[in-house]
Amino acid sequence: MDVLQLDVSGRPQAWLSAKEAAVLYASNGVAWTLGDPFIVLRGGVQRRTGLQSRLELHPIVAVHGAMPSRAWRQQPALSNPKLFARDRQVCAYCGGRFHLDDLTREHIMPTSRGGLDTWMNCITACRGCNGRKGNRTLNELGWSMYYLPYVPSLHEDMILRGRRIVADQMEFLLASVPAHSRLRS
Repeated sequence: MDVLQLDVSGRPQAWLSAKEAAVLYASNGVAWTLGDPFIVLRGGVQRRTGLQSRLELHPIVAVHGAMPSRAWRQQPALSNPKLFARDRQVCAYCGGRFHLDDLTREHIMPTSRGGLDTWMNCITACRGCNGRKGNRTLNELGWSMYYLPYVPSLHEDMILRGRRIVADQMEFLLASVPAHSRLRS
């Protein structure tokens, strides 16, 4: 399980492995934490006291100082796994729910006709619908979509990255997810 790293203002920055989080704790880099400890790391036995060292990691940690972060981008990076998760593995054209192997990234305005590879031009489509649509527009086919695309927020992006998220982390992230998000359903 991973630890959710925030900046001191509470903005998500990254997912950390237990080892990476332990380094922050050991170097006094943690400003504050949320949630009950959910990972306990045990180290060596101290010669002087005879006690084994123990470090309890919280599911959410805020770090001191200004941290450079990929999370400050205007839009999260587009990838098929995140796109399919955003769209709940539902084809925008037929409305069917499909296994990941049967899904494709579909460009509403085909790239061959000037469409861009962006969150607002991409939806999830089953292989059958994608093949039938080809490089035509929805108007040319007389098709409509079951849902509209949208750009995920930073908090949604942290959820869409496909991590095993514990309840404290999910509660924290969902509190800032917009009401229109399909992640709320």
